[in-house]
Amino acid sequence: MKSVCSIAAELIKSRGAHSSAAEMCKELKTKVLRLLPSTSNGPIIQQGGHTAGAEILTCTVKALKEGHVVAVPTDTIYGLACLAQNSEAVRKIYDIKGRNGQKPLAICVGEIQDIYKYCKVKVKEELLGDLLPGPVTLVFERSEALNADLNPFTSLVGVRIPDHAFMRRLCQMCGEPLALTSANISSHTSTVEVHEFQELWPNLAVVVDGGPIGDQSRLGSTVVDLSVLNKYRIIRPGCAFSSTVDVLERKYGLSEDSGQE
Repeated sequence: MKSVCSIAAELIKSRGAHSSAAEMCKELKTKVLRLLPSTSNGPIIQQGGHTAGAEILTCTVKALKEGHVVAVPTDTIYGLACLAQNSEAVRKIYDIKGRNGQKPLAICVGEIQDIYKYCKVKVKEELLGDLLPGPVTLVFERSEALNADLNPFTSLVGVRIPDHAFMRRLCQMCGEPLALTSANISSHTSTVEVHEFQELWPNLAVVVDGGPIGDQSRLGSTVVDLSVLNKYRIIRPGCAFSSTVDVLERKYGLSEDSGQE
């Protein structure tokens, strides 16, 4: 049986060279790997116990572990990711995007229990389970376990668990949080297809093409600050904004802290 890199990867000319999928995985040169439809945001496991997209996951994890930046699909828009605990990789993301160094990066984890390692959580675990996985970024006070070079100007950090099978598995395989931001030049429009940020490809080790994302609204996640006990503050409305507020207020009785600095 051919590898997923052989049958599911679309090879894109990059830096003037073509390679086989196996060579590209080995050398980790800039590449675009196309996920099969069943692995973009559906079940990972297929018949016979084989993991669809396994080689693509392996290539992407290897690139991340070596300190590279990759592009990945999420449940909202395409993102740029690197290991949050790797300070040099975090600097690369800022350079690639031309991002203001005083703008924070969120982290992305694979499971709810991972949040407790990197954040000081002041809400019920049931609340986390109601909102995650999903198109929501929850902001908490950061813990000492998180890389001090990530957002050193703030004591807070946003955390995501995308409702996206590939992304969740990627985080699980890395075994540590990813720093995550939108795949675009800073201040430019968010992207929902990989060709829309093609100018960034030469700076990326891997581009995972999960196809067009969602309803093409280009809204990012709703960002909500939960760092103050019994309060919430919407930092950025986005996907699932109304349903998020409904959960916070109606089910858990949190009140909006609109005047919080």
